[in-house]
Amino acid sequence: RALPFIGERNQQISQMEDKKSDKSAQSLIKSGWVERARSFGVLVEAVVQPLEIKLKRPLRILDLGAGNGWLSNRLVARGHSLAAVDLGVNDWDGLGAHRHYETSFSCLQAEFDQLPLADDQADLVIFNASFHYSVQYEVTLREALRVLRPEGQAVVMDTAVYQQSSSGQQMVAEREAAFLRQYGFASNALPSENFLTPVRLHQLSEALALRWQKIDTVAMWRKWVRRAKVALRGQREPAQFPLIIFATEGFEQKSEE
Repeated sequence: RALPFIGERNQQISQMEDKKSDKSAQSLIKSGWVERARSFGVLVEAVVQPLEIKLKRPLRILDLGAGNGWLSNRLVARGHSLAAVDLGVNDWDGLGAHRHYETSFSCLQAEFDQLPLADDQADLVIFNASFHYSVQYEVTLREALRVLRPEGQAVVMDTAVYQQSSSGQQMVAEREAAFLRQYGFASNALPSENFLTPVRLHQLSEALALRWQKIDTVAMWRKWVRRAKVALRGQREPAQFPLIIFATEGFEQKSEE
């Protein structure tokens, strides 16, 4: 939970562990935290700072899928009020880990679809590498909108986005096969949606009367280089992990390339 599922990387880690290659697995986990840091930097620059300037006060933020609370800790350090939400409460990679930080924030054991909060409270809701666990995106996003102020924003961070749904479905099949090999039972007890596509994003925006915006966390040239490499190897489309921002107002909707 400290570094939640982000698709193919966890599959690679599982394969490394099967081969007893702890050093390689640790390297992949470290690279995952590098990507977390990159996403956090873009989140602060593109979302948090503009809201700070606009509202001129500490923000009220929900960290959904908070895991060990790393994101809440960093945002509280910027002077904001945080509520970290997760089902896990142990003290190594769940909400109980908050005791290791010098900062203070609220911890709520709850499901995303049933938040124990009143309406119109939050300025910002962040799905922290967690939106893909939703069984039905419309339900999950509608609940986030309920607790958001009218001018607030909901951000999806570190969830896989594919151009084609077939690529996402293939990723899920690969991940489930790797899990079955390692543990001997299936990992699909909950029918999570697992990934996003431009088509799915447009469906959500139409169903909930929202605007959405995609902000890349890596340089465009890096994306094209990676796409070219996998195409030459005959592999499926690689996942992208941009920030997806949902709002009812405040910016012009941008379509996916």
